[in-house]
Parts: sequence; C-alpha cells; structure tokens
Amino acid sequence: MAESVKLEIVSPEKLILSEDVRAVSVPGREGYFTVMGDHAPLMTTLKPGFVTVAASDGNRTFYVKGGFADVAPEGLTILAEEAKTGDDFDRAEIEAMINSAREELEQASDIDAKSAAQAALDGWMNLMMESSQMGNTVQI
Repeated sequence: MAESVKLEIVSPEKLILSEDVRAVSVPGREGYFTVMGDHAPLMTTLKPGFVTVAASDGNRTFYVKGGFADVAPEGLTILAEEAKTGDDFDRAEIEAMINSAREELEQASDIDAKSAAQAALDGWMNLMMESSQMGNTVQI
C-alpha cells in the first residue's frame, strides 16, 4: 500500500494545493469518503462541504462549494467550483456559517438532515480553529 497520495485542489481562479499527503476526506455527492494511497479509481461530483487533508505537517481544511473529484492511479484531483481556506474568510463570515449550521441542526427533523447539519457545523468549526491557529484573529 502506498503511504501517500498526490493531491491537487484546483478552483477556476488558481491552484489551491498540490502536494503528497497521507489521506484526504472528500464531500462526495453520496457522502464523505476518504482517499489514501492506492485507492481504487473513482469519479464523483462534490457537494458543498469540507475537504480535510491529513499531511505530515498536520491537518488542514478547505471549503469547497461543489465540483468534481477524480481518483486515479496518479492521485486525487479536486476540481472545485469554489475552494477556500480559512484565511479566505473573515471572522464574521465563519461565525455566520456556524450560527446557520447550528440553526439547521436544531431544526433538523430526521437523521439524514441532522447528520448533514452536524457535518456542516463540524466543518465550519474546524475551519474556524485552523484560521485561529494560522495567526488570524478568528476565535471560537
């Protein structure tokens, strides 16, 4: 089994990330999936959510608004409609998204809606924490 996977995250504006990583959690249309070395080939659309990258220097989170994920022998390519890091948001934006996710979680009436709302809340909270660790003034 390969110990790493080549990851590229691309938005229409720029190349967001290109490096070898240990694992990547991706928001596929049918739910989150994790890609590690020697993953079977796969192509799927993305739902808005969070790409979590496990690298040798720690974990990082990226928000993607949608797009495609292509897993091939060469690695994982994410072609995102929009991709942002925690640094691309200001404090008020992330706080608003956290509050919105909390409201959705409170109003969720079935297990699928609760699960989706909890995943969104967790992603925004992770993005908030990473932003504060990167030296931004964003705090929980």
